[in-house]
Amino acid sequence: MGNRLFGTDGVRGVANTEPITPETALRLGRALAQVFHAPGGRHRRILIGKDTRLSGYMLETAMASGICSMGVDVWLVGPMPTPAIAFLTRSMRADAGVVISASHNPYEDNGIKFFSREGFKLDDPTEQQIEALVFAAGGLERAPAAQIGKAARIDDAQGRYLVFLKNCLPRNATFDGLKVAIDCANGAAYKVGPELLNELGAEVTAVGVDPDGMNINRECGAMHPERLRRTIAESGADLGIALDGDADRVLLFDERGELFDGDDVMAILGRRFAAEGRLRDNTVVATVMSNFGLERALKANGVRLLRTEVGDPAVAHEMRAGRYNLGGEQSGHVIFMDHATTGDGLLTALLMIDHMLEQRRPLSELRVMRRVPQVLENVRVRERMPLEGLPEVRGLIADAERRLAGSGRLLVRYSGTEMVARVMVEGDDSGTIAAVAREIGAAIQRHVGARS
Repeated sequence: MGNRLFGTDGVRGVANTEPITPETALRLGRALAQVFHAPGGRHRRILIGKDTRLSGYMLETAMASGICSMGVDVWLVGPMPTPAIAFLTRSMRADAGVVISASHNPYEDNGIKFFSREGFKLDDPTEQQIEALVFAAGGLERAPAAQIGKAARIDDAQGRYLVFLKNCLPRNATFDGLKVAIDCANGAAYKVGPELLNELGAEVTAVGVDPDGMNINRECGAMHPERLRRTIAESGADLGIALDGDADRVLLFDERGELFDGDDVMAILGRRFAAEGRLRDNTVVATVMSNFGLERALKANGVRLLRTEVGDPAVAHEMRAGRYNLGGEQSGHVIFMDHATTGDGLLTALLMIDHMLEQRRPLSELRVMRRVPQVLENVRVRERMPLEGLPEVRGLIADAERRLAGSGRLLVRYSGTEMVARVMVEGDDSGTIAAVAREIGAAIQRHVGARS
């Protein structure tokens, strides 16, 4: 292992290769149990869920062993959506939650992420504390034989989550007469997704509900919506729901197969919540990658868009700090803080369907955001020199921001995972934004571009 485990959203990698090995999973379990002490001497409990990847069995067993060795009990819920684990951790008063999933990645990958007892993803200092204990795990004191923890399966986890989701809707809400197509990506929601819609009265056509351990996200789900579009057309569905492997994000499709992403959801429901006086501080939180069209659509209704760095943990952090109740990412992670602590694809779909039925209009007629053209220029670099230290680049950025003021947006940043500078420009005039992106990209290339 290297000396760093956590990335932007937990620990990720190729299964059975460091750090996604049973040895490291066991150490992570022990470190997690050490960090989350029980209040008032109460016996501790940590909940573990996973998606449908083959490697999930191996990692679940190793994590449970590490946790039990520290005198902490384990609750196993099996394949369940990531947001379900956040909810169950909080509602069952567990001391922490673990999700074994690599979200939208192929089955060869896997990951481990944690939730606090309040159901939130861990902050950086807590992750660093766990990480330090992993590398010093040989020094952790194991529980004596009489105090070793036990592992038990929670058989009613799906029922608990279904009740929670339905309680997020008005009590008399039903989907009777509605035809819904859902693609569960052969992932964590393959059971709970169709069951939820059936219980609400919808006529459901489900695909991506036959996991075999190796077909998660394969040509299905939010990453590959072509199959869902065909299903909508063939079944005559009123809308389609495309989840990713762990069901924390969703893409919606109207009866014609047209896409509604996270930006569309935030535009539609942000305006509705504001009109009803339910949007706290009249603010929606999104990342720097959300389209400028979202900003415009919200501003036209007196709603402010507050931007964060990329990643739903950054969005959730800002929402908690400002006590905002709606935020998310273009990719389909949408957080409704009045109901949940993290992005939930099924909850997002439910609230959008409820809005559609309340308006008595098809989804295709509810779009309120006009997407602004976007150009992305990627420049390979030899070093990540601060852009403020490159006068030519700094000057071009300042000039571009003046030209785009009120009609577009510019974002220049280094990738966190590749030696690449990304220049993203949005605006009404395609020619202008393309020229701006080329100019800034060329300047970056001259100063810090990788030599061929």
